[in-house]
Amino acid sequence: MMTTKMKRILVVTFTVLLWIQFCKGEKFAVDGTVLVLDESNFDSAISSFDHILVDFYAPWCGHCKRLSPELDAAAPVLATLKDPIVIAKVDADKHTGLAKKYDVDAYPTIMLFNHGVPVEYRGPRKAELLVRYLKKFAASDVAVLDSDSAVKSFVEEAGEFFPIFIGFGLDSSMMEKLGIKYKKNAWFSVAKDFSEDLMVLYDFDKVPALVSLNLKYNERSTFYGPFEDEFLEDFVKQNLIPLAVPVSRDTLKLIQADGRKTVLAIVDDEDEERSKELVKLLKAAASANRDLIFGYVGVRQMEEFAEKFDIGTKLPKLVVWDNSDEYLSVVGFESIEEEDQATQISKFVEGYREGKTIKKEMSGPSFMRYLHRSFDVRLVYILVGIVAVMMILQTFFVKGGDEYQRVSNQVQAATQARSSVSEVENNEYKAGDKED
Repeated sequence: MMTTKMKRILVVTFTVLLWIQFCKGEKFAVDGTVLVLDESNFDSAISSFDHILVDFYAPWCGHCKRLSPELDAAAPVLATLKDPIVIAKVDADKHTGLAKKYDVDAYPTIMLFNHGVPVEYRGPRKAELLVRYLKKFAASDVAVLDSDSAVKSFVEEAGEFFPIFIGFGLDSSMMEKLGIKYKKNAWFSVAKDFSEDLMVLYDFDKVPALVSLNLKYNERSTFYGPFEDEFLEDFVKQNLIPLAVPVSRDTLKLIQADGRKTVLAIVDDEDEERSKELVKLLKAAASANRDLIFGYVGVRQMEEFAEKFDIGTKLPKLVVWDNSDEYLSVVGFESIEEEDQATQISKFVEGYREGKTIKKEMSGPSFMRYLHRSFDVRLVYILVGIVAVMMILQTFFVKGGDEYQRVSNQVQAATQARSSVSEVENNEYKAGDKED
């Protein structure tokens, strides 16, 4: 039997060993400076903080050089939060093992680690905006607001980066699951005490009510129940995305995570006035068809993505996309005319629901389209052919028929030259690496 004294000795020994092990690890201070990480201290730093933003940079990268002072300015502000966010950096050009581990293939790549779980940061990069954006991740899952002023302050501080959900007269536990599940995508709060003036401001006339605000797109929606998990989550998911969503790298992730099919309008230029009028019509259609996402993309803004949907036809055009490598065209609606587009959109959706569709494969990135615009390959072939013919004729008339073998050699050389030109073109115009 182990005596009490022996047990005490073992406990003390174990405690001392733990303390020694702890002291070996590098200690990090939350002092507002940007931490410099490498293979020796990276894992320790990630496990030391609940929230840490890591900039994977390269010393030669111009974008990285412009980002660095913004991170230096943001770091001391983020360090003062109730739940601090630490900023760190890794020379990915030097520490290639870390870069490979986190799939860093362009500079700068910014990763936000929340409780050790990494997600690529695609928010703003100016210090002030970066701070406002990152506060979301350090905030509580559900904020409890106890006055009109608290509600207004919450909305103002949240800003335009994420949708805002405010439960008026709802129990905070009802919002807790949603706050945890969708914390990366939206702000959640519960207003416990508020006036009728606030009800007028946010346009709801009874409680309980869940109000959704998307300040970036000037959209507001109200849900009056039933307040059960399934219905609440459906309302939240539908309002994470604006009624008519512009397609970008960030919104594509939201669209793909949502699961609904997308009615996608492809236009020449999103900034044109006629495109903006079309977007208004898409919003109206989205309000009446909440089981679908309505989005739009401009060829000028995202040509590489837009041209996957056969933009050789007249624009604007509508397709139905299910986030796969296939999409649907509705018979009779390869493109939509300028007049009465509202009716055409309604008939397009109606045709889709009735199954009057043609399935098509998305095309790959059309680099040849770009190549033809900037360099005419056919002209090269013509010039090479002319040179070859001139060489043959010159040899024939100068040297005579007894030089036939040499002429054949010249023809073969010309053919090889043409092949070399083609090979050079392919190498010169293939998709290259990113600049940074």
